[in-house]
Amino acid sequence: MSPSGKIVPSLVVGLSFVVLSASLLAQARPNLHGPPEWIEARPPIHILPFVTSSPYGYSPTQMRHAYGFDQITGNGAGQTIGIVDAYGSSSIQNDLNHFCATYGLATTTVEVYYPQGVPRNNSGWALETSLDVEWAHAIAPGARIVLVVAKSAFLSDLLNAVDYAVAVGAKQVSMSWGGNEFSTEAQYDYHFNRSGVTFLASSGDSGAGVIWPASSPYVVGVGGTSLSLDAYGNVISETAWSGSGGGISAYEPRPAYQNAWQGASNRGVPDISYDADPNTGVPVYISNYNGSTGWVTVGGTSAGAPQWASLFALVNSARITSLSSADTALYSLGETNYSGDYRDITSGSNGSYVAGSGYDYVTGLGGPRANNLIPALWTNNTNNHTNNRSDFNGDGKADILWQNSSTGERVIWLMNGTTFQSQVNLPTVPTVWSIRNY
Repeated sequence: MSPSGKIVPSLVVGLSFVVLSASLLAQARPNLHGPPEWIEARPPIHILPFVTSSPYGYSPTQMRHAYGFDQITGNGAGQTIGIVDAYGSSSIQNDLNHFCATYGLATTTVEVYYPQGVPRNNSGWALETSLDVEWAHAIAPGARIVLVVAKSAFLSDLLNAVDYAVAVGAKQVSMSWGGNEFSTEAQYDYHFNRSGVTFLASSGDSGAGVIWPASSPYVVGVGGTSLSLDAYGNVISETAWSGSGGGISAYEPRPAYQNAWQGASNRGVPDISYDADPNTGVPVYISNYNGSTGWVTVGGTSAGAPQWASLFALVNSARITSLSSADTALYSLGETNYSGDYRDITSGSNGSYVAGSGYDYVTGLGGPRANNLIPALWTNNTNNHTNNRSDFNGDGKADILWQNSSTGERVIWLMNGTTFQSQVNLPTVPTVWSIRNY
């Protein structure tokens, strides 16, 4: 990251074109009092140096197993993941289709929005775009993906694209970019203070140091690890990646959810982490990357942001209402079942900070144990109350009846032990009623 304050998408990398409606454009107008125009994002891409004809790196099956996604029933259906990048990629649908065909995944149609007009091509951002779309889909293949393309890498354009992603229905928004903190950054945190929407941002790839928007208290900052797996996706080890951005914000005060975790007076970054080392990276298919077409092995904290967005899509697909205040929920769960919900990263450093037990400024709370963390986040909502737990479908296993105390909505979760199987929606009843016996 240069001292000029340029923003860096952290790392890197498919299409229905959408006509923009006047109402959506009105919701995502550029901020006339936006951040300094000179703050520009570029992808700090970490890749192995060659484009290859065959994929090299961890497959979707290995990654899903490593983090426990393969133990979760559900694929994110009904949820929308927003991917926000500058410049985008004209070949993104073709690239996703090739990625899916290689790994035996059903493809999906990527909805691509250009709220500021179609920009010029940029190979670095195209690789970022392919990474974000392909790996978000790999983790939550049933989710709708909307790619909102900013016309440039200037922060004002990217924030406008973030607003647009929310306007078209994204409940989880991946931002694989960030830049040097600036003294007035808190004035722009409102872009991420949206009820029912979770924002994920890469923490950076240059080692110790804090970037924005990962430092915003309304954003889940994603740090990086080095993940060693066997051929089946079993974890051999996971350590802090030396490039993982992290530290103490210069301008954002410590949010309440971090009070029990770190003693600095300002916000700590990151919040959580994910595989980011390009030497333990993932394959990305891209057409015409600097004149070459094929597979690139990619790392960087950019790889974690879209996959964490998919984790939240899996969470929200089984909830009555989408999660609000995701950071608060993540830290709260860490206080009640830390070793069950997170893989603590206890070795490695980013130069100035060392990973250790519990929270640290390299990997945050650690990596997800998705098989436990996702079900825990299903129930993390003060408006949703368990009215009864009984066998509702006659399979001899206890299911769960929920009622939302604010809306009166009722659903039954059909369970297999502690594993969610499916959801049955029941008619809404007035909230003044109560369920005595069912």
